[in-house]
Amino acid sequence: MNRAKLQAFGGFLTAMVIPNMGAFIAWGFITALFIPTGWIPNEGFNELVAPMVKYMLPMMLAYSGGKLVHGERGAIAGCVGTFGLIVGSEVNMFLGAMIMGPLSAWCVKQFDRLIDGKIPAGFEMVVNNFSLGIIAMILSLCSYAAIGPVIEFANEMITSMITSLVKTGFLPLLSVVNEPAKVLFLNNVIDQGVYYPLGMQQAAEAGKSIFFMVASNPGAGLGLLLAFSFFGKGNSKKTAPGAIIIHFLGGIHEIYFPYVLMKPLMIFPMIIGSACGIMVFEFFGAGLVAGPSPGSIFAYLALTPRGNFIGILAGVVTATVISFLLASLILKTSKDNGDEKLEKSIEKSKAMKQEGKDLLASSLQTEEAEALKDIAYIAFACDAGLGSSALGATAFKKRLQKIGVEKTVRNYAIEKVPDEADAIVTHISLLDRARLKFPNRRIITIQNFMNDPNLDALFEEISNTEN
Repeated sequence: MNRAKLQAFGGFLTAMVIPNMGAFIAWGFITALFIPTGWIPNEGFNELVAPMVKYMLPMMLAYSGGKLVHGERGAIAGCVGTFGLIVGSEVNMFLGAMIMGPLSAWCVKQFDRLIDGKIPAGFEMVVNNFSLGIIAMILSLCSYAAIGPVIEFANEMITSMITSLVKTGFLPLLSVVNEPAKVLFLNNVIDQGVYYPLGMQQAAEAGKSIFFMVASNPGAGLGLLLAFSFFGKGNSKKTAPGAIIIHFLGGIHEIYFPYVLMKPLMIFPMIIGSACGIMVFEFFGAGLVAGPSPGSIFAYLALTPRGNFIGILAGVVTATVISFLLASLILKTSKDNGDEKLEKSIEKSKAMKQEGKDLLASSLQTEEAEALKDIAYIAFACDAGLGSSALGATAFKKRLQKIGVEKTVRNYAIEKVPDEADAIVTHISLLDRARLKFPNRRIITIQNFMNDPNLDALFEEISNTEN
């Protein structure tokens, strides 16, 4: 359950950051283009850079975080509470907004629970508006006077640690933590919870940041999938070329995770390839102006500032080559006969990597099967509600349309699946989180959003019911 809770935390961070990525990218483009060292320096447009990073971006994070906790009232409280941090601090309050936004919303939520059912008829609007205003005012004053200095001190400590890490050359060692965490579907905790806030802070000061690339470099994953394309066996060899397109061009890194889980030794090519990529980035002093979301090579190139293209490409290519060579060596010297299917290999590896938790597909068989004749709304859910679930939902809806069946099939983050959904399709690793929120809902667990026996079974049931 600890792992599920950690994933839920990562999902919350993702839901707070991802909706605002367009704004961060917009700021990144303005920075890359119009600052004095940009592509087309412009004194007027350059004036947008500082206010956007000082006020707009933290406020957007606070709004999203507050809304996740307590809807529109929480969003308003989050913005007002966070504004005290912004005004009272000399540093950019990205981390502060990600803390104060949800915290402010939580305070309003607790007050609303306290007075629920106790407001006289006709006074609801007065109480709601004034209570929100008073609580938000108190939060803003507290954040200005007390919380802001604490967060500012913590920010200074983090900045000092970052500087020391870079100067001592230990930054590549982060790959030892990054890569195992990523393939265990904790990538959002790392990116949205750690590296993106650090990258935002660094980019605001230097115009670019290497932290946007510490865990998002698509090179290592590309090398791994290339190795499977050339030297893999069975289903892994057949599916790897398609996975390359989705991973490297589409930026959906989750597509290569099952290949590592199938053969755990592959984590070493990923770690070493990623570490070598970081070393090359450091050597060239390369960085991106904003977080590449999704982690596509196109996003990398689009967010590369002037004078950094050689370093960026060199880091990606290095990670690819190192990962490919090591992964190829493992595949060529492997003693297994290749008869075991990819899905079963993933299932076995996942069981070993989840601290003995039995979250295998067999659990699905013990659940009471509900009739599908009343199911009209199928939700595909992943950690962020993007990438793998979007691809899976689109593919499944097309399969239904080919047989003349019309169902509502949509993709969501696991925490944002609507109550209207009749059935939920999600990865086996997210089963705990799905059950926590939907204890009485039918949940179909899968290993692969694009090709999975349980998806095929679901399709057959719907087909038989409709026909």
